[in-house]
Amino acid sequence: MTASESPKNLFTNEFTQNPYPVYEKLRKSDPLLNLMFPDGSYGWLVSSYEDAVAVLKDPRFIKDITKIYGNEYASVFTSNMLFSDPPDHKRLRGLVQKGFTPQIIAGMRDHIQDIADELLDAVSSQDSMNLIDDYAFLLPIIVISELLGVPLEDRDKFRIWSNSIIGASNQETGEEVNQHMNEFVQYLGEWFANVRENPGDDMISQLIISEEQGDRLSEEELYGVVTLMIIAGHETTVNLIGNGVLALLEHPEQRKLLQEQPDLIHGAIEEMLRYNGPVEFSTSRWATEDFEFRGQMMKRGDLVIVALDSANRDPEQFNDPDIFDITRNKSKHLAFGKGIHLCLGAPLARLEGEIAINTLLRRFPNIELRSDIQELEWRPGMIVRGVKEIPLSIK
Repeated sequence: MTASESPKNLFTNEFTQNPYPVYEKLRKSDPLLNLMFPDGSYGWLVSSYEDAVAVLKDPRFIKDITKIYGNEYASVFTSNMLFSDPPDHKRLRGLVQKGFTPQIIAGMRDHIQDIADELLDAVSSQDSMNLIDDYAFLLPIIVISELLGVPLEDRDKFRIWSNSIIGASNQETGEEVNQHMNEFVQYLGEWFANVRENPGDDMISQLIISEEQGDRLSEEELYGVVTLMIIAGHETTVNLIGNGVLALLEHPEQRKLLQEQPDLIHGAIEEMLRYNGPVEFSTSRWATEDFEFRGQMMKRGDLVIVALDSANRDPEQFNDPDIFDITRNKSKHLAFGKGIHLCLGAPLARLEGEIAINTLLRRFPNIELRSDIQELEWRPGMIVRGVKEIPLSIK
């Protein structure tokens, strides 16, 4: 790479707007690059598909940082299956996956459709809407709130807290972030106490009942589960809908095809996940020992992060990867990860995306972007990839 593209200059505003030209160069010259991340830590960035799959499936790269650096790195927000390794991972995943069976997900279709229609009813008298605030945020937060048992009137608080959790994961600090994190912890503590007194049939009630029946779910793990569900069960879907609609707006021939053949939505969602996925980077992994990997020496404690959106544009795996094609043959994209940490909520995210996008196109067939796509502000950070606002004309 040239000096202007050195690791110090990788994570720029220009990169956040469109990282794909940089990823193309990285895959060719430095598919396993040692660099400094935005939080000041040093580690390896993996950009090719083959290497990405290898990292995601290799048990020598672990998720629990406390096994490397001790309990001082423990957090109530990371005591969940996403940041755990076997055997804890299997136990935690087993408890949570009871709420994500195929039967439960399939049974939610009609209700999700009702939510989508109600949200679009609310803006139908207007000439415009903000896709994120009016629709893409609201639909999944309503669904996950109901699934978890969160009072619906608290959903706006959860958006603020969700943004702060993501900010904290990017090592952002400040009085406001700390305040939000403290509010979130206090809210969860009061909520769990209330559920213990008055359990329902929601996921959190079932997890608390399981805990009291001796299934070894600690208080910290309850905090971790809720945090994971908010980010994985909400943030991912927000940006799947947002990025997916943007891709259709950028490719009017693909949008026209989907409107004419709405049954193509299943393949369209897979292509949206591949083309500009909602999770740009994997969460952190650490090498458990010294070993050689893809020609580079890994040292115990080395940080490794996979650029999922780069792997999903790798021409070694995908034909014409920079072309958005909703009729593309089913691809083995990595938008939901790979291996034992494959996203448990992927079927729900897919269902929400399918319903949300097809309903939007059916209800408002003439949507147009009310600004230049280059002027949209992409959210900073090392987890989700999505824009803050998408103003649309809907008449």
